[in-house]
Amino acid sequence: MYKRILLKLSGESLGGDSGKGIDEKSLLNYAQQIKTIVQQNVQLGIVIGGGNIFRGLQSVGKGFDRVIGDQMGMLATVINSLALQTALQTLDIPCKVFTSIRMEPVGEFYTKTKAIEALNNGYVVIIAGGTGNPYFTTDTASALRAIELEADGYFKATRVDGVYSADPEKDPTATKFDRITYTEALKRNLKVMDLTAFALCAENKMPIIVYNGEDPDNILKILQGEKIGTIVSE
Repeated sequence: MYKRILLKLSGESLGGDSGKGIDEKSLLNYAQQIKTIVQQNVQLGIVIGGGNIFRGLQSVGKGFDRVIGDQMGMLATVINSLALQTALQTLDIPCKVFTSIRMEPVGEFYTKTKAIEALNNGYVVIIAGGTGNPYFTTDTASALRAIELEADGYFKATRVDGVYSADPEKDPTATKFDRITYTEALKRNLKVMDLTAFALCAENKMPIIVYNGEDPDNILKILQGEKIGTIVSE
C-alpha cells in the first residue's frame, strides 16, 4: 500500500517525559520504529521538529526577533536530525541528513533530486532546517517535503491515537475519527496541523495519517493495513 512515506516527528517526542533535550530511550524507540519501516521495504523521509531544544515562536514573547528565533529553531531541528542519524547508524540503517540551508559538512544541501536518489538507493532521508525560511513551522516543512518527495502518505506521529472532535486530553467526551475528509476537518476546525501545512496537503491530495507514535507497534500495524489512527484525505 505504502511504497514511500514522509514521517513527521515532534522535537518533544525525542525529549521523553519532560519533552526537553534528547532522551536516549525515546531516541532508540523511534530508531527501532524506523528500522521496522525499512524492513517493510518502504522508502522513508523524515522531518523532525526542534521544540525539545528551542521553539522559535515562543521566543518572540521573550524579546527575540521572530526571524532570529525561527532561525534558532531551524538549528534545533538539525541537532535532532543528527542525533537520530547517529541512532540509526548504530542499528546499521543507511541514513543521510539533508539541510534546507547550506551547512556542509553537517549535512548535504537538500534538493528534491538528491533526496529521491538517496531514497531509491536505500537510504533513510532526514531533512533538517525546516523550510529554510522563517514564519513556517516544521508541520509545513514536512507537508512540503512529503509532496516534493512524491510520498504516498504523510505520517504525523503524536501523543494521541488520531484526530478527535475535541482535545481528548481535556474533553473526555471527545470522539475519534477513523477517517475524515480535508473539507470536514476544516469545517469542524479540527487541529490536525497548522493551516498552511493542512492547505498544502489538501491542495495536493496528500493523505495525512495521524497516529500515536509512542506505541512502537503502531507504525507496523498501519503499514500492514490495520485501522490505526486517523486518515485525513479527499
